[in-house]
Amino acid sequence: MNHDSTSASSSPDVVSTHSVCGAPCWVSLISRDVEASGNFYGAVLGWEWRPARCGDHFRIALADGTPVAGIGAAASLGQTAVAWTPYFAVPSADEAVSRAQERGGTAAVGPISFPPGRAALLADRDGATFGIWEGELFTDWEAWRKAAPAFIRLHTRDAFDAAIFYGEVLDWASEQPGCCEVRYEGEEVVLRSHGEVVARIESGALEAAPDPTIRPHWQIHFRVADVAACVRAAEAHGGSVLRESRHEAVLRDPDGAQFTVTSRREA
Repeated sequence: MNHDSTSASSSPDVVSTHSVCGAPCWVSLISRDVEASGNFYGAVLGWEWRPARCGDHFRIALADGTPVAGIGAAASLGQTAVAWTPYFAVPSADEAVSRAQERGGTAAVGPISFPPGRAALLADRDGATFGIWEGELFTDWEAWRKAAPAFIRLHTRDAFDAAIFYGEVLDWASEQPGCCEVRYEGEEVVLRSHGEVVARIESGALEAAPDPTIRPHWQIHFRVADVAACVRAAEAHGGSVLRESRHEAVLRDPDGAQFTVTSRREA
């Protein structure tokens, strides 16, 4: 999860995954070159970086001083694919991994310890990668939500089937305190935590498509003030533009990881 072990466990402002059960609580980038990726995202998103104490191959991104994302070297996690990955809060990493495997998912990494918590990297039964985090959150969840992604979206083969998988793994719409609400709106599944839209699931991705933009995957949407400026910065620093509109652009960093910048405040 690229989590910094300096989290203040004694601080009353730091909450655990129990308070936002099943909600996205962090995003992490797997990169082949941590320094180069840090330079790219610093230029495009204005982030600053600091080392993470879980190793030289991990860094923490700061937006106006708030921790918003992590970056880790692919080799350090035994993974070569570069990608942005959302992490979901769970009360028990072991239980969530077992549930995922019982329902046709796979465990790529973990659970492993990243004090003050534990993380695992998984794939759902259609191959979309996601992570889980058990323990104290790195920063206050509401502060992270304001400073970090606008929302995340799963592009998958069957939104209804995916919602069942994630709902059973992450305790969505359960009796668990602080659990997420799930509703079907139009052709999408909408996930809310504490009344806020935090994720959407849509059908249409092709399982065997060669293009990673249409294979099942979680897409991270970062809120920015100026989409056009981000596009120019991405192109100037070796990235590419996959799609662009007035309010949104899908970009790819020089390492191949794709992400979305959006000026929209609502999902």
